[in-house]
Amino acid sequence: MSDRGTQPKPDVLIIGAGPTGAMSAKRFAEAGLRVVVLEQGDWPDYSKARANHPDFELTMGRYWSGNPNRRRAPSDYPIDDQDSDISAVLYNAVGGGTVIYAAHWQRSMPSDFRVRALDGVGDDWPLTYEDLAPYYERVEADFGVSGLAGDPAFPPGKGPPLPPAPLAPMGRRVARAHNHLGWHWWPAPNAIATRAYGPLHPCTQRATCMWGCVEGAKGSVDITHWPQNVRMGVQLVTGARVRRLEMNGNGLVTGALYVDRTGREHFQPAAVTVLAANGIGTPRLLLLSASTEFPTGLANSSGLVGKRLMLHPFGTVVGLFDDDLGSTHGLWGQHIHSLQFYETDASRGFMRGAKWGLQPTGGPISMTRGYPWGDNPIWGPNFHRELRRRLGHSAMWGIIAEDLPEQENRVVLDPVLKDADGIPAPKLCYRMSENSKRLLEFHLTRAKESLEAAGAYQVVIAPLIRETGWHILGTTRMGTDPARSVVDPWGRCHDVPNLFIYDGSIWPTSSGMNPTATIAAMALWCAEHLVQNRREQKLAR
Repeated sequence: MSDRGTQPKPDVLIIGAGPTGAMSAKRFAEAGLRVVVLEQGDWPDYSKARANHPDFELTMGRYWSGNPNRRRAPSDYPIDDQDSDISAVLYNAVGGGTVIYAAHWQRSMPSDFRVRALDGVGDDWPLTYEDLAPYYERVEADFGVSGLAGDPAFPPGKGPPLPPAPLAPMGRRVARAHNHLGWHWWPAPNAIATRAYGPLHPCTQRATCMWGCVEGAKGSVDITHWPQNVRMGVQLVTGARVRRLEMNGNGLVTGALYVDRTGREHFQPAAVTVLAANGIGTPRLLLLSASTEFPTGLANSSGLVGKRLMLHPFGTVVGLFDDDLGSTHGLWGQHIHSLQFYETDASRGFMRGAKWGLQPTGGPISMTRGYPWGDNPIWGPNFHRELRRRLGHSAMWGIIAEDLPEQENRVVLDPVLKDADGIPAPKLCYRMSENSKRLLEFHLTRAKESLEAAGAYQVVIAPLIRETGWHILGTTRMGTDPARSVVDPWGRCHDVPNLFIYDGSIWPTSSGMNPTATIAAMALWCAEHLVQNRREQKLAR
């Protein structure tokens, strides 16, 4: 059954209630615009978070798994990743990926906006770090970011609003080693409150950030933004799976056709529509909205919708130490970070670089798992000895490799697989490039040297695993040339003047950073432009 013509028409319709949707909805509401947000998930259920129970490590993957193919919640859609080296990690809920992210809060570097100019690869962004700096500051205040001003790897500027978390013995040990090596390190920024801040409570250092923060200390937008947005009048509709966008004869999007949890169809009209559905969900919806005018997908005259998928290959290096480093607890975000090898050095045999974040290694059950320990099982007669050897005595570098855009890496509609409402599912076609492989090999070796310099008597370079696609970027490229991009520098689709894309899919390049800081800042950048230019904006009547 279909429900058409009965929904009120807002000034702006946003599809997706993750960080992009949260930031843009807030700015629109502050400007007095009427906003409706469609989210296919529901509010996170923190009663299912078990961080304060003994069974935490046994149960953490049931509700909080990042892979929708594994999680299979009612709000999820399947993703065909048979032809991908990396499986996507995303979360369909109010809050989106911030519900399960580790809350590493990394601004992109100035060089990340000028990759083509500096290194002759990828593409330059149509804006600079300096353009985005004031937006970084604004969103850091919103998210309750903790950290320390003055990181020499970045331009001078205002630091985060909260002080950094304690480094713990693990962080101090590795920091001393980097001082000796002459390598960069800095107390790492995290969207985790170190003291009471707005709706956030102080972190109690359980190292359970990705599996339901029971304290409410993590800056996830279901806590930091959505309650406030709803109080300001934003209408948030949950359980709303968008089937397609519809258009009128004037070439404008008129709204979205969606299916609720009972299977009933609704049409939500809007004057302006903003997509905030991540680097998979957004191109999927554009491809689903193909029409006579756009036979290969809505807003796809460039042929780039779904192409240039970037997934940030991820590497891990673990060191074992004689001393207890307190690495069962702390932030599962990062204690320190290193950008020593972030910039391009062509003599290394690859372009671009990676960020390192020093993380805990977890509790006793984590010590028994194969990953990240490689082919080094502890089961058997020496179990207790090996468990004591690892537990609290290990430290881990997580390495995020910049992924350069390639046309062949893409999101398409699967010809067979469908979601629970019969809507074609997305299919990933992704292969890790030779550049990424060489980049990771170099960084893994350097991270091993770091931990050895810190006194590790054994260092394990973990095998690469598939389920690391936390960062889904690049599938609706931003640019100034409509023939080579999908949206302009403020997220407006070149082909459809009242359709906008604000999420990470518009990134021309991926950087080597955790992307949420830049995703949030870009959402605010784009929303601010629409607010300031709303009198000239074309609207669906």
